[in-house]
Amino acid sequence: MTFPNRLVTKLTGHTGPVHCVTYSSQGGQYILTGSSDRSINLYNPTKASPTVPKSGLIQTYSAHGYEVLDIAVTDDNARFASVGGDKQVFLWDVANGRTLRRWAGHFGRVNCVGFGGEGGSVVVSGSFDATVRLWDCKGQSMKPIQVLEDAKDSVSSLHVVGHEIVTGSVDGRMRIYDLRMGMVFVDVIGQPITSVTQTRDANAVLVSTLESTIRLMDKGNGQLLQSYRGHTNKDYRIRSTLGMADSVVISGSEDGKLLAWDLLEGKIIQEINGAHGGKVASAVAVNGVKKQWASAGADSTICVWGMPE
Repeated sequence: MTFPNRLVTKLTGHTGPVHCVTYSSQGGQYILTGSSDRSINLYNPTKASPTVPKSGLIQTYSAHGYEVLDIAVTDDNARFASVGGDKQVFLWDVANGRTLRRWAGHFGRVNCVGFGGEGGSVVVSGSFDATVRLWDCKGQSMKPIQVLEDAKDSVSSLHVVGHEIVTGSVDGRMRIYDLRMGMVFVDVIGQPITSVTQTRDANAVLVSTLESTIRLMDKGNGQLLQSYRGHTNKDYRIRSTLGMADSVVISGSEDGKLLAWDLLEGKIIQEINGAHGGKVASAVAVNGVKKQWASAGADSTICVWGMPE
């Protein structure tokens, strides 16, 4: 299998560790990043030049008073949501750079965010306060539509698909909420969870934990399908993701490495060293159309990776 391991460009513009990275929807032409410097940057990686600092940077969004920990984009790319240390959930208009909503209600930093409902009409946020809150983008109410309080510790990550919300918590449990049925299904992973990603076919969930292990869990019966090791993840929230039509698992590492595994076999197919100067590589994102992906690190840069020439 040929893996995208060629450094296409390195994006700069942040002045602190980059905590989250996501591609825009559909064509994935743009990249959005959030940092401890409290800013959100919008890049066009095709316009970036390795020799020109901050090239490719289109816009910076500033409203957060604390570090930005997660970003989600609507399917039409018109809006995005961001969360972080302010305990608030921000909804932005991409074009004019203004916040449309600022929802308050969490009692601790907000770790993760996603869009749900028809046309991204609902924002879902997970927090250090061990709750998941659902916010209405269309109405004027500043109170959450629903509060999910099943977690016993910080909700570190979530993935919204259709009427389902998959959450991962530091309490070592993955919870799947079926909002139509009003039910929650719990799988005990046994280690603090740092990342959850559902497969495209909705049959399995990729789960990263603080014992340097990534697991592929069967959604129906909770069985372990495969595990992936070789990276270091003991202290920080390291996120993993699925790429290349869900055939590979990609993750960063606390020692700065970037790794890719074959989904089915669990074998390492690529290891990239030194991309982020040996500092923590905490977040990865995959382009939904091109064979391209991005990594973000504590060195304040974002690396964009493409197929070898």
